[in-house]
Amino acid sequence: MEMVVRTVIVLLVLVVGGILLQIFLSRRQSRWPGLVLPGLTFLYSLLMVLGAVAFNGEFPWGPILACLLLGNIPTIVLLAIYWAAREKFRVKSQMDKMKINDL
Repeated sequence: MEMVVRTVIVLLVLVVGGILLQIFLSRRQSRWPGLVLPGLTFLYSLLMVLGAVAFNGEFPWGPILACLLLGNIPTIVLLAIYWAAREKFRVKSQMDKMKINDL
């Protein structure tokens, strides 16, 4: 029972740490650091697809689609965090454009 609790706690710490890291990277001035984690999770989902093909030795559509859909859930979550964190920069850019037009 203790092993399960430790595993859940470690998994929870990793997930929360990954989300906080994504927020931190997304708030940087440059947009590229915030795209690192979604890119890594997307590449991992492609690796899962290659593993499904190599495991069966043929081209199974069911496992491939399942790997693509389920493997990209973290990618979608990280991209949503990225877009939400970058909203501040979009609003600031629009405000700057409005100030320039007012002059």
